[in-house]
Amino acid sequence: MKRAHMAHGTRALVLALDVGTTGVRALLIDETGAVAAQAYRETLPRCPAPGLVEHDPEELLTALLGVVHTVVDTAHARDGHVRALGLTTQRATAVAWEARSGRPVGPALSWQDVRTQARCQELMAQGLLITPLMAASKLEWLLDRTDPDRVEVRAGRIRCGTLDAWLAARLTDGRVHATDASNASCSGLYDLLGGGWNGTALEAVRIPETALPSIVDSGGVLAPLADALGVRAPLASLIGDQQAATMGHLRLDAGEVKITYGTAAMLDLNAGPEPHFSMHGAYPLVLWQRDGVRTYCLEGTAITAGAAVLWLRDGLGVIGDAAESDAIAASVPDSAGVWAVPAFQGLGTPYLDASARAVIGGLSRASTRAHVVRAVLEGIAWRCREVYDALRADSPHPAPESLRADGGAARNDVLLQAQADALGLPVERPEVLDAAALGAAYLAGLATGVWRDTDDLRHAWRRERVFEPGIGADERAARLERWRGYVAAARATEESR
Repeated sequence: MKRAHMAHGTRALVLALDVGTTGVRALLIDETGAVAAQAYRETLPRCPAPGLVEHDPEELLTALLGVVHTVVDTAHARDGHVRALGLTTQRATAVAWEARSGRPVGPALSWQDVRTQARCQELMAQGLLITPLMAASKLEWLLDRTDPDRVEVRAGRIRCGTLDAWLAARLTDGRVHATDASNASCSGLYDLLGGGWNGTALEAVRIPETALPSIVDSGGVLAPLADALGVRAPLASLIGDQQAATMGHLRLDAGEVKITYGTAAMLDLNAGPEPHFSMHGAYPLVLWQRDGVRTYCLEGTAITAGAAVLWLRDGLGVIGDAAESDAIAASVPDSAGVWAVPAFQGLGTPYLDASARAVIGGLSRASTRAHVVRAVLEGIAWRCREVYDALRADSPHPAPESLRADGGAARNDVLLQAQADALGLPVERPEVLDAAALGAAYLAGLATGVWRDTDDLRHAWRRERVFEPGIGADERAARLERWRGYVAAARATEESR
């Protein structure tokens, strides 16, 4: 993919779109890294039955157009101001569509959808690492119900891929049929070492390679945007959301780590030029591909993070909104012996234990809602400490000097202080918490000459606050030992049922 160069004398803006699980966001940033405008629109998935999670692709596209028009109007961005668009999306969400019209032939099956769990077990028995959270079996499911004999697919009339590929096609009036290596590596159909589609996996799910998008760099000029966006600029980056957030934090060196607090908490460690395979419940992915060269990451997950705060609101009714959790937790100096393991949907890295359940303990008549709220926030931090330890155990690189955090819950001071205490590591909070959108913008701006290189970006990134550890090593070790006992209680709940 070619690189463009920035014209001089005009204000340079980069537009980024972040298509998440529950909403879409547009972010306009200027060449200094400042946010010129932003807009968000909620687009909740449908859940027609247990385990089924679907999106209406056309609804997502309509929402995207809406937020683009909002930020362009807000920033008074005239023609020539917006130099590029970067697109980051939820990964492994599967779409099949008509090649000519771009119309979807069914719903988009969310990465959270587990309707193909039994099929994945069959594929795993064949030696293929394809899980329900990957796109591969979802694409097979969609095609089986649209074109079971693959006649239309082989004729080139139906295409399929992850959500980014469909959006790239629609946002460029069909001129682009591509995905990047970071998204492809989350599909279950990617050859992590070879860098292309895995022929054995494709044969197993009966998807011709011609139906899948080309795998391209994460940053590079692809094609002009469709007139419907009202922006005369090229699409210049495609990247998965967690990888984009890593770029947005400028975690560019091997061994550096970021954390994104969403519904779950996702930690990504820059693994450098070679993939590292985990013995501790983490998984290797492509972090990004630039100029044909792949950088890899190790990713680990604390399955319940922000969802635990929402449970305090919706399940217990002890907070009015998620933001209130910070002030309530800060109203007490500690949890007064109350502890919580937020395992509402099992435990992710390093346990990979789907049967574990959330536990709250240490309650007394003196316990208040503030103690419970604080215990939940501290529980999220200790779960993330376990994920961090798993990534570090599989990494040959030096330990990072800090952890950079983003996501909605990163606004919570008590949580970030608890995270610094649990890790014994400074936790940095940036001014722009939408790190995924920021990373997509960085890649698009690099591809179009808004920034010459990543050294320019280091001046664009801004830190809002750093949280330093407030406890010593001995106290941290004692708390970690107690925490392990609490996790054992959460894992024992299956035996008692």
